[in-house]
Amino acid sequence: MEIEGCPFPEDARFDAEHDVWLRPTPDGARYRVGVTSALSSFAGRFLALRHRSVGSAVHAGESVATLESVRFTGPVRVPVNGLELRPNPAVAARPRLVNDSPYEEGWVVEFALTQPEELERLPQGPHAKEALRARLAVLRVRCEGPVPDVEVVELGSECTAVLARLDAELALREPGEILRLVSDDPTSPLEMVRWQDRSGHTILGAYHEGPIHRFLVRRERNPTPRLRSPETGRI
Repeated sequence: MEIEGCPFPEDARFDAEHDVWLRPTPDGARYRVGVTSALSSFAGRFLALRHRSVGSAVHAGESVATLESVRFTGPVRVPVNGLELRPNPAVAARPRLVNDSPYEEGWVVEFALTQPEELERLPQGPHAKEALRARLAVLRVRCEGPVPDVEVVELGSECTAVLARLDAELALREPGEILRLVSDDPTSPLEMVRWQDRSGHTILGAYHEGPIHRFLVRRERNPTPRLRSPETGRI
């Protein structure tokens, strides 16, 4: 299921107000909790995740971890009661997993339910669609591909200056890192295609809303310029 570009698994249950999901582990013995793609898109790249010590029992609404990004710090709250809390060490070591794989590798904690009937108050999949859509409207976000490592905003600048800034920022990045460029230059869609050919780096996606254009760019390890045929325009 997808809403405003954001994925939401149909087999998960959602607490849209607190931006968390709940679903069984693959063996069905326990349940996992994580944060939604809506929060991931709103917060940007997560830089830290700290699990909290809450003992062997966890109560509905209790914070079990804190997530931090450049523009967000907030708790991860479990939506039901449970026992034998087990944190996911992978996300503490690499918080970016919560962005890259929010419903799989990026889960936050797992535990056994103590009151299975509580599941009935958490809508599942399509039944949560309107609540999730409303939450996206509150957060004022839509998902546009991978969450970038850094964002560059160049408004009111000519495209030559924008591209110079883009080159400078990419030079500071590690291979595989993703940058979001925001520009209001009307020539930027065409100029970015030319830039991709010249630089050898990759445009993962291009989006626009009114006069604002947004581009997701990945820094390649070995960028190879692309040559196009002057007759066909093809590489």
